[in-house]
Amino acid sequence: MSLVKKFATVGGATLGSRVLGFARETLMAAALGTGPMADAFYAAFRFPNLFRRLFAEGAFNAAFVPLFAKEIEAGGIDGAKRFSEEVFGVLFTVLLMLTIAMELLMPLLVAWVIAPGFVDDAEKFDLTVKLAVVMFPYLMCMSLTAMLSGMLNSLHHYFAAAIAPVFLNVVLIGALAYGLWQGATPLETAWYLSWGVLAAGLLQMAVLYAGVRHAGMKIGFRRPRMTPNVKRLLWLALPAAVTGGITQINQLIGQMIASTKDGAISALQYADRVYQLPLGVVGIAVGVVMLPELARALKGGQEREAGHLQNRSMEFVLFLTLPAAGALWVISDEIVRVLYERGAFSPETTSIVAGTLAIYGLGLPGFVMIKALNPGFFAREDTKTPMRITMLSVVINCVLAVSLFPLFYERGIATAEAVSGWLTALLLFVTLVRRGHWPLEKALAVRVAKLLVATVVMAVSLEYASGYLADHLGSAAPLYEQVAALGLLVGLAMVVYFSLAFLIGGADPGMIRRNLKRGRGKPQAGAE
Repeated sequence: MSLVKKFATVGGATLGSRVLGFARETLMAAALGTGPMADAFYAAFRFPNLFRRLFAEGAFNAAFVPLFAKEIEAGGIDGAKRFSEEVFGVLFTVLLMLTIAMELLMPLLVAWVIAPGFVDDAEKFDLTVKLAVVMFPYLMCMSLTAMLSGMLNSLHHYFAAAIAPVFLNVVLIGALAYGLWQGATPLETAWYLSWGVLAAGLLQMAVLYAGVRHAGMKIGFRRPRMTPNVKRLLWLALPAAVTGGITQINQLIGQMIASTKDGAISALQYADRVYQLPLGVVGIAVGVVMLPELARALKGGQEREAGHLQNRSMEFVLFLTLPAAGALWVISDEIVRVLYERGAFSPETTSIVAGTLAIYGLGLPGFVMIKALNPGFFAREDTKTPMRITMLSVVINCVLAVSLFPLFYERGIATAEAVSGWLTALLLFVTLVRRGHWPLEKALAVRVAKLLVATVVMAVSLEYASGYLADHLGSAAPLYEQVAALGLLVGLAMVVYFSLAFLIGGADPGMIRRNLKRGRGKPQAGAE
């Protein structure tokens, strides 16, 4: 299967999840708005979600996949199965102990880490603690799910792992729909959502386990032992956990600061959901596929092929994310109004969320580049270098967030995260180039410059077009009219950008197919 088809497989499944995520957030905005119940739920959910990214997705995609691939090369399926069972035994035991400890310490964690600004509001603080207690076991489910996802990706079964997050959105949409149908209060809705998160975690884990069995790998539980393989995994995973969760670390810092202003946490969440669409579809797809592909190329001594993969992945992500960034900057108000402005979500809230979204849009290419650059380190079993870069980025984010929040509130936090993301991407890229792990191509630089030109022309066109359609995009216009006008803007942006990009040579119709396709011999058994 060509690399672009793998990107499309993961990206398509992720797109489905993000679209359902939009539906979920639209229902949530109508039911909860940016009130205290929304703040409490999002604050409580952020914590297990942070740990999921730190100790599950980031760590296992970075550490488990290369080691699992090495075991397949050295010992075949039996060796990989033994390694997986060793890891599963240790992981399950550690997660169980961590979950019990976090449940007992939750009041302290909410007061000091999750939302220190809630301490003065006893009712809001107590609710956040209770919701977090219900949802924290989601971490355990998702950590085991991440291990199963790493196994499936290494076995070239990408779709099942990519489609699993859809179940979270389906379950939460069901919980919201039930609450709206029952006429539930915001408090009751928050409880429905919290139990829905836990149920979705169990469902995702079950689906991935079935996927692994379908791929021909049956793993059982072994008594936890610190074997050399497990020690090597932990040695790689700890710094990788920090690196893979940089966005979530920065968002948690932003949440801690934002908890001092009513409605700020939920406003940041609504803006985050919108820019996560292109980030997820492009960034996650490239990151998930690139790591096993690069690991395999490097294990085979194919440095030139590895360099080619890296350059083509960068070309691919910028080709798609630069126009997305330009559009989010120019028409953020229109996007937020159409998606959210109804029920408890007021025009004033639209202005706040849209301003935050516009700044996140500027940071989008940087966030996605991180996903494409990290595999260059992880595939070489180097997780410490990106961790050091990440820690520097976190410090910059902290300083900027604390400095800018009193002046610009939610926009200040978004600015801090965007600057931090771009700094991380730049340092990762420069480090790879200096080490000779990323061969520079003049063709890539020229294409990126031309894509920037196409993006600027598209953004100017959108600015003028949105002015002409202002009456159809205003709060007083019917929803169907707003949707149609926004659809026209998106269509115009696509026509202008892609036409100009192809015309001036920033891209050509065969670019993705020709440059991303990897020549293969016979496909491996079981590959999708």
